[in-house]
Amino acid sequence: MKVTEKPSSSYSGAMTPASMELKNERVAETKAGTDVVSAFVLAVMAGAFISMGATFMLVIKSDSELPFAATQLLGGFSFTLGLFLILAAGAELFTGNCLMVMGPLAGRFSWGSLLKSWGVVLVGNLVGSVLAAAVVLAADVASANGGAFGQAAIAVAEGKVALGWGTAFARAVLCNLLVCLAVWIGHSANSVTDKFFSALLPVMAFMAAGFEHCVANMFFLPYALMLQATGVAAGGVELSGVISNLTAATLGNLVGGVVLVGVSYWFVYGRGRGRA
Repeated sequence: MKVTEKPSSSYSGAMTPASMELKNERVAETKAGTDVVSAFVLAVMAGAFISMGATFMLVIKSDSELPFAATQLLGGFSFTLGLFLILAAGAELFTGNCLMVMGPLAGRFSWGSLLKSWGVVLVGNLVGSVLAAAVVLAADVASANGGAFGQAAIAVAEGKVALGWGTAFARAVLCNLLVCLAVWIGHSANSVTDKFFSALLPVMAFMAAGFEHCVANMFFLPYALMLQATGVAAGGVELSGVISNLTAATLGNLVGGVVLVGVSYWFVYGRGRGRA
């Protein structure tokens, strides 16, 4: 009798990239089949989770005694909370869902279903992020550290709206390359600990490097506008800059996740395999 050996891995229980691609196809099919109301609620939750990671990060940013590298690294570590909650607790994040492109490429569902799912989740992420920003405002978190938290929030937002559209787009491409790799690895996780470590380094890297994540910016930018409108903190964030940044970040995230991760891995491991 012929014995078929299992593909070797670097640690017990690890999935091979080919197995991960197949699992991502199946996950995409499940997501596409989720009813609109459920998908929307899960997307609102994801927006709130990312916002909690962003709030955690602003605590680090508010400490002016830290050197730049330490601020960026610790801020990235704190922001990991958002994606970890999504991977471990379950929620629908637009940037991670760019991997769903594997579904229609493999013939599992239609391109129309993909676009519908992305649209519902993107709107839900926006709603969750803005609601979270309003609650953080009402909780007066901006007064933390003698008001330095609020000033840090304004500084972060001002830095984002000051970016040129092309620069923000390029940073968003790089951001979602890392985010989708974190989600890709997270789908192979066998434990909550695995999910945490799958998110940790990619998220720390994109935050430390100052890349642009559209859902995080759906919190940072509206929160800054709210701080300015209520007189809690002064700043120069304008609505036109918010719209410019969010469009660049969203499209850049789409390109980074779909092309550099989703299509690429499907082309290598899923093309020609047929539905399994």
